[in-house]
Amino acid sequence: MRAIGFEQPGDIDRDRSLVDIELPTPTPTGRDILVAVKAVSVNPVDVKVRRSVQPKSSQWKVLGWDAAGVVSAVGSEVTLFQPGDEVFYAGAIARPGTNAEYHLVDERIVGMKPKTLDWAAAAALPLTSLTAWEMMFDRLDVRKAVPGAAPAILIIGGAGGVGSIAIQMARQLTDLTVIATASRPETVAWAMEMGAHQAIDHSLPLADEIVKLGLGAPAFVFATTQTDRHLDAIAALIAPQGRWGLIDDPATLDITKFKRKSVSVHWELMFTRSIFNTSDIDEQGKILNEVSRLVDAGVLKTTMTERYTKVNAANLKQVHTLIESGKARGKIVLEGFE
Repeated sequence: MRAIGFEQPGDIDRDRSLVDIELPTPTPTGRDILVAVKAVSVNPVDVKVRRSVQPKSSQWKVLGWDAAGVVSAVGSEVTLFQPGDEVFYAGAIARPGTNAEYHLVDERIVGMKPKTLDWAAAAALPLTSLTAWEMMFDRLDVRKAVPGAAPAILIIGGAGGVGSIAIQMARQLTDLTVIATASRPETVAWAMEMGAHQAIDHSLPLADEIVKLGLGAPAFVFATTQTDRHLDAIAALIAPQGRWGLIDDPATLDITKFKRKSVSVHWELMFTRSIFNTSDIDEQGKILNEVSRLVDAGVLKTTMTERYTKVNAANLKQVHTLIESGKARGKIVLEGFE
């Protein structure tokens, strides 16, 4: 089968940073399903792994954690899917990725593809939807009010992949006022299109920008990026007894700043359930099925902003470069193999 991989981690502008390769088609066993991949999207985690993870000796590392495709075959213990089912999912970071014609994935972290979306539009959603859902409803528990706080959530990085779907979920599935950060006219417009009530500029002091809104101190903060840069501002602007969460990887994280306000801090990694095979791993499949239902009902929409017509090394290099620039908006998707 065709795939894209790398042998050595490093910068994207190297000749062999990503390479078109041929690999054996895997065979599903146990609870795995084999998916014929139709489209993939690229996330910041792809860039992080490509830069820093050394593949095992004499092996290719295949990236990719978002996919939409058709079930081709199933393992002997599979009960949730059958060949021909159209699915979407975000995969597991400890296993080979989706930048391949065929991909093995545990059925418990897979959902049925939204019927109203094509392959590319569907592939934009799984990883970011799971991240946003788990952060807001599992970690921050945003449906539980914070006494005395403004019923509002600040989403830092509102135009990114996670921010784009988090805005939609907060707007459509809660009664919170949704405040997103964005710094360019096009990203402000995108955040508002996704459903933000307000957009503030994260290049300015965030605490001051929140005060200007006149809403009061927000109960919740969801930091999707540059947490180290905004940490002092988050501590200043959040309500006493508020809850905030992050998904990025600051070099240091001094949470003593939050003790005086008794603010709880939550870290979300979408891969936790699959890494540790947690007893509730099947929650991810359930979440994706609910996201699919909400998309088909017109409540949520795809966050795809760009589509490349082939999954190959050349196109993946272009997308990695764009994500590294920090200027990507929404999700970038690649569809179909040569």
